[in-house]
Amino acid sequence: MTERMKRLYTAVLAKEHHQQRRELPAGLDLASKYAERRLPDLQRVTDRLQTVLAAETPRVGPDEKIAFVRTVAKLPPIFTDEEFTAIKGGYYIHELGFISNICPDYGMILSQGLQARKDLCLARLAVLADRAGVRGDDPEIDFLNCTIQSIDAVLDLAERYSAAARAAGNDALADILQRVPRLGASSFHEALQMLRILHFTLWCEGEYHNVLGRLDQYLYPWLQQDLASGRLNEMAALELLEEFFLACNKDTDLYPGVQQGDNGQSLMLGGVGAEGRDAFNRLSELCLEASGELKMIDPKINLRVGKDTPMRIYELGTRLTRDGLGFPQYSNDDVVIPGLTRLGYSLADARNYTVAACWEFIIPGYGADVPNIGALNLPQIVNRCVDQNLAGCGDFPAFLEQVKIAIGQEARTIAERVSNLYFIPAPFLSSLLPDCLEKARDISLGSRYNNFGLHGVGIATAVDALAAIQKQVYERRAVTSAQLKQAMAADFRGYGDLLELLRQDSPKFGQDEPAADAIATELLAGFATALRPLRNERGGCYRAGTGSAMYYLWHAAETGSTAGGHLRGEPYAANYSPDLAVKSRGPLSVLRSLSRPNLQEVVNGGPLTLEFHSSVFRDDDSIAKVAGLVRTYIALGGHQLQLNAVNRETLLDAQRYPDRYPNLIVRVWGWSAYFVELDRAYQDHVISRLEYAL
Repeated sequence: MTERMKRLYTAVLAKEHHQQRRELPAGLDLASKYAERRLPDLQRVTDRLQTVLAAETPRVGPDEKIAFVRTVAKLPPIFTDEEFTAIKGGYYIHELGFISNICPDYGMILSQGLQARKDLCLARLAVLADRAGVRGDDPEIDFLNCTIQSIDAVLDLAERYSAAARAAGNDALADILQRVPRLGASSFHEALQMLRILHFTLWCEGEYHNVLGRLDQYLYPWLQQDLASGRLNEMAALELLEEFFLACNKDTDLYPGVQQGDNGQSLMLGGVGAEGRDAFNRLSELCLEASGELKMIDPKINLRVGKDTPMRIYELGTRLTRDGLGFPQYSNDDVVIPGLTRLGYSLADARNYTVAACWEFIIPGYGADVPNIGALNLPQIVNRCVDQNLAGCGDFPAFLEQVKIAIGQEARTIAERVSNLYFIPAPFLSSLLPDCLEKARDISLGSRYNNFGLHGVGIATAVDALAAIQKQVYERRAVTSAQLKQAMAADFRGYGDLLELLRQDSPKFGQDEPAADAIATELLAGFATALRPLRNERGGCYRAGTGSAMYYLWHAAETGSTAGGHLRGEPYAANYSPDLAVKSRGPLSVLRSLSRPNLQEVVNGGPLTLEFHSSVFRDDDSIAKVAGLVRTYIALGGHQLQLNAVNRETLLDAQRYPDRYPNLIVRVWGWSAYFVELDRAYQDHVISRLEYAL
């Protein structure tokens, strides 16, 4: 890290930029003003963006090369409470109501510039101009006008930033801000600065979990050009990249999420290109290097790999894991791409996949998928079947069939609940997507892909319960269905021997047990099959996934004891991992078990998470061994994997003395966070996970 970067880095860690923040003027009630004027939602979003960007105070240091930082701390609501309650009465509102987990076509917009997108709007308006006189109003014309106004607001702020840079004596940055984002980028530096402005604006418009996509692919042409011409050397390019990464950490406390750090600033590296050939490049490697030097939680690094990925790339990823960042998260092209094409994605789009905020697979530019629309509590479904169906099933296959039927019923219930979806319009985001301006149609109304994703929560806990039922109720007849129900209802109080039998003498998923693994295979296949007939009102399918998000705590808290010996309210494992109470037979057993199901059927995503003691990464040989384990999981057909380098004693000490560990990073469920900023329940869960050794 250069001396200049060290100064900037220290200032960000000290949160010096927070001193520049302020609220919008007291008494500014945009929502009430909009309500009085009965302003449509599209115009409300546009006016608020104009108001917020106009209120921003450009701050530029004399040696900064990447500008834009929030000075307006909060976005005022665009609806009154009464209005939003009325909207929720007629529509399904997903989370905050704003668009999230969508990846713009950054390559397109960085090449064209915002002026070209504005010109396209003007051209479309010229074609549509005669409609206004006939119809009085036109949603397409309204959309295009709002998009133009949004673009103008961004260009105005860039002009003011250019003036601020000039006033600070930073002429080089001032010149860059005169060109971008109005025009397309002409250098790697300009491309990074423009990307920062675009990403900054999405948060100001109200979108969240704004991902960065395949950064090493769409920025690589500018890096190649600058390296070839001599404009940059690799050290200068790395410094620019580090400053961009640093900028991603400035405003994160203002971004919405379940916990601090859950902000969706994910980027994807590597993987195949349009022709199916490996696309890992020098910029991919520089991104890993920049992340390793900064050691900050953003951006969250994901790495696409496959059967032909060289061992060197796995080792580069493992070295980043050793730094304790909780990433990269690995995604297997050999599973994900065919899985997406089976769901109707074109091969070209599937090859270009990235991830949403956590792990869900999405398509840059053309995806309006909602990959986290809902979640099934699988252990609770199994419990319900124990209560209602177990006594009447003569054999285990009959009982498992009842579980599959119940999964289908639960999925249909969720599908009915999320029908009539409403999203708040996003005209600026729409300008960054290929089809929206051409069709004069806001992204909130849909795109090429409009699929919904359902998480399968508590997979291992559900499998363990089913495996215990198969062995203890049907094969050994060690317990009757009535006795099992009574024990579960009592949370196993007074049934200590039975609890021991279920926990210690029944197959467990993750222990390389054929019986448990076969049940997991059937359960996941049944989950995918249950979703296959479902369609949402936008024409999209429902995608099954192995993720849990925050539901590994939320669902567990409302679930009673299970037939596998999981007690009432005990947390589930996060995502696609063995139950927390399962005894380890080593990481290889886990990899074998969890790769046995056909994971192409559950490509909404959801990683296996493994915790390794930090001492495992002590030397190059150890790095190679861990990298080999990652490659093994990919070769076996695993779909996603994330690793944590942790030390339980350090985590416990951080709970006692948080001031001593402000920068201690852990992987939570699909993102990394500073440990001391997490709520106690999430801290305890990370501590309770099993640490593996080699």
